[in-house]
Amino acid sequence: MNIKVPVGISNRHVHLTKEVYEELFDEELTLKNELNQPGEFASIETLTIKTPKGSIGNVRVLGPFRNYNQVEISKSDAYVLGLNPPVRTSGDLENSEKITLINGDRSITLENACIIANRHIHMNPEKALSLGVTNNQLVNVKIAGDKSGVVTAFVKITENGYFEMHIDRDDANAFLLNNNDEVEVLL
Repeated sequence: MNIKVPVGISNRHVHLTKEVYEELFDEELTLKNELNQPGEFASIETLTIKTPKGSIGNVRVLGPFRNYNQVEISKSDAYVLGLNPPVRTSGDLENSEKITLINGDRSITLENACIIANRHIHMNPEKALSLGVTNNQLVNVKIAGDKSGVVTAFVKITENGYFEMHIDRDDANAFLLNNNDEVEVLL
């Protein structure tokens, strides 16, 4: 059984705890637009991410607050910043990269905070049951088009997960994919 899933392209972004957010901003976290994953949103607030070798501005803060601080970048971003972050699942930050977050004259340096997010497919338990997959299972995904190929992605089951495959900007560019393009999960 093969099934189509829409693609959601993830650009560099930051997840923060309420405490770290309040060290960097005076204003409340403000909704810019909702994301497909229920309850998650892009805020109007942005930061500069910096290392001794480089910086990238206008990095979006996502909400809601989390119980950990995480900066997700692509490998292309890592070259600019002079980093070599591991490819990880969200929240798996042990031995990840150190990075500084800047908002005007405020800054904070976070140890073990910067990763490249692995490819993953969000879904709810009902969808997972219908597909016969389990949380963290690795599945193959076929991408059609001028630069076709097969990649692997992890299954990420959450109670209200919206069925969507998340990839970073580098993967999207490599396969000439746009948001909402469909790819095929090979089961």
